Amino acid sequence: MLDRLPLLIGLRYVRAKRRNHFISFISLTSMLGLMLGVAVLILVLSVMNGFDHELRTRILGMVPHTKIESRSGLVEWEAMAERLMQRERVIGAAPYVQQQGMFSVSGRNEGAMVNGIHPEWEDRVSIIGRHMQRGSLDDLQPGEWNIVLGSLLARHLGVGVGDRVTLLVPEASITPAGVFPRLKRFTVSGIFSVGADLDANLAYANIEDMQTLARLGDAVGGLRLELDDLFVAASETRAIINELGTGYRGIDWTFSHGNLFQAIQMEKRMIALLLTVIIAVAAFNIVSTLVMVVTDKHADIAILRTIGATPRSIMGIFVVQGMAIGVIGIAIGVALGILLALTISDLIGWVESALGIQFLDAGVYFISDLPSRLHWDDVRNIVAAAFGLTFLSTLYPAWRASRVQPAEVLRYE
Repeated sequence: MLDRLPLLIGLRYVRAKRRNHFISFISLTSMLGLMLGVAVLILVLSVMNGFDHELRTRILGMVPHTKIESRSGLVEWEAMAERLMQRERVIGAAPYVQQQGMFSVSGRNEGAMVNGIHPEWEDRVSIIGRHMQRGSLDDLQPGEWNIVLGSLLARHLGVGVGDRVTLLVPEASITPAGVFPRLKRFTVSGIFSVGADLDANLAYANIEDMQTLARLGDAVGGLRLELDDLFVAASETRAIINELGTGYRGIDWTFSHGNLFQAIQMEKRMIALLLTVIIAVAAFNIVSTLVMVVTDKHADIAILRTIGATPRSIMGIFVVQGMAIGVIGIAIGVALGILLALTISDLIGWVESALGIQFLDAGVYFISDLPSRLHWDDVRNIVAAAFGLTFLSTLYPAWRASRVQPAEVLRYE
């Protein structure tokens, strides 16, 4: 019976209606603090995981994991592509010609990067084909001078499928009449949307058309490579360049979007740390609750000691009481956090539709909706941290209770 004493009395103290309403209020606020802290931490980490996933699938699905270029261009690119595809880490390769330029339509000007691609090869290294709103990459046939624009770029230019746009490239053409900027008229044959900032500054044309515009002849600008793991891009790029020898250079995705990825990882760690502090504050509110309960229960503690309860049993009573408060708060917080993490995207979408506003503009942020991705490892770590902080907060009040001297207390009863 004495072995079960801490559990029975500790749980009874939690259930019992206390005469001191202030103690009940502090217990309730501690429980609510733990609940909100755990729920918010699960939700925020899930949203950060969603941003991380969108970065990998959307932006890095459009941006090559690595690019292999040559100073003089690649002429026998098909043979090199087959050679590189034999490497264990390389799962896709496609040629490209990249040209920075400015589109002009009826006085509207927008800068963009134009990628000359081979429609049959592009699906090996890019998700662009799965995000076409109108038209198809197959419409980019050589000699037809068709172009596919991002949805935001097309909107800013005020054009749609079938309209004509003029591309000005930062190179001059010398003619008998003088020096003129090089330009070419394209027909918009398609529009894509990936819900990222690439929709506003990226366009696609046929690689042979871009070779003609850039005066490359049969050479291409380089090869885009898709790897089985984007985190080995830097080391794999160095290995490829060492294998190819001098005259080549490699550019992996960390040069263009590495800072964004690192920023998301840093923000996730810092937000997790800050919200863990909130959980710690809520957990250590249990200290004040238990200290007041110990003071209020001096007589009960003294009586228990006189009938044989050991200091360890007394300490266990208040550890059980504090942990019970923590378990209830953490359990409700976990349930609420998981529910919000699984439904936040739909909830935000409903609020946007109801209010007619958009919280995330793809022209400002790199995505247009709020992503959420629940990782059970995060939930387990949050629960473990909350339990640990709750347990630590019970030790001091429980130790003080075990130090109560029965003779001094009962002398005045």
